[in-house]
Amino acid sequence: MARRCRRLEGEVARGALARAEALLFDCDGVLWRGEAAVPGAAEALARLEARGRRLCYVTNNSSRTREAYAEKLRRLGFPAAAPRQVFGSAHCAARYLSRALPPGGAAYVLGGAALGAELDAAGVPHLGAGPAPAPGHALFGARAPLEPAVRAVLVGYDEHFSYGKLCLALRYLLREDCLLLGTNRDHRLPLEGGSAVPGTGCLVKAVETAAEREAVIIGKPSRYMFDCVVSEFNIDPARTIMVGDRLDTDILMGNNCGLTTLLTLTGVTTLKEVEDHMASDCPERQNLVPDYYVDSIADLLPALQD
Repeated sequence: MARRCRRLEGEVARGALARAEALLFDCDGVLWRGEAAVPGAAEALARLEARGRRLCYVTNNSSRTREAYAEKLRRLGFPAAAPRQVFGSAHCAARYLSRALPPGGAAYVLGGAALGAELDAAGVPHLGAGPAPAPGHALFGARAPLEPAVRAVLVGYDEHFSYGKLCLALRYLLREDCLLLGTNRDHRLPLEGGSAVPGTGCLVKAVETAAEREAVIIGKPSRYMFDCVVSEFNIDPARTIMVGDRLDTDILMGNNCGLTTLLTLTGVTTLKEVEDHMASDCPERQNLVPDYYVDSIADLLPALQD
């Protein structure tokens, strides 16, 4: 049966929000764009929290720690959130590696300080985060000595991504017992004014191409992200709404996990894309169709009036 997507408003919105016990929010493109909060989003979340709804934040962005996301929520005027309410791909990747690495194993990281901090918090030994030696340096990636303990390569958002890092990642991945993980496949991150920057998916693809193997992806649409939420808060999928701006990450994960899915048009997806998927007979495309959409999270405010 074809999935249908309809605008969430009026009595339909009041009913859906009344049934929900928890809401999972993507962040970039949903709550904010860059350093600018989506107008009205903070008020909508405050009203949801005041009505006893559990709020969690599920983001593929690995450039901030859980604590940094909690601070950004506070700074932009959203309801106060504890770090345990934030499920970033950096935290979830660290959690995954803490269980997947053999005793004494370590990870080579293409990522920044936040990814390193989450690995530290999970007790995962690692190296490589941050800037890498330049060409000509004795420790440039093509010539650097390999660390025997490395049994995984983890690719996250990395402003210092370089050919040298790619060389070193490939050398580790030539080991048959070395895992390849990516925090997410997002190809771009939306910014203020309709601008964007390349996302982690571009870097993951480069490493996959060099290594001639496919990465295990930790972030949405992987079910692992939702499993991390459930392990912390025993929420009922049937009474949970996943709110996101991307069909192939937020909405797909929500649909795969049995959640109600809500698309907001403040990020990367357009309504035309949803309509095209609805018109398709392809089951894979049908699974990208959300249950509902809004122009902005602020559109929920009328349904949350006292």
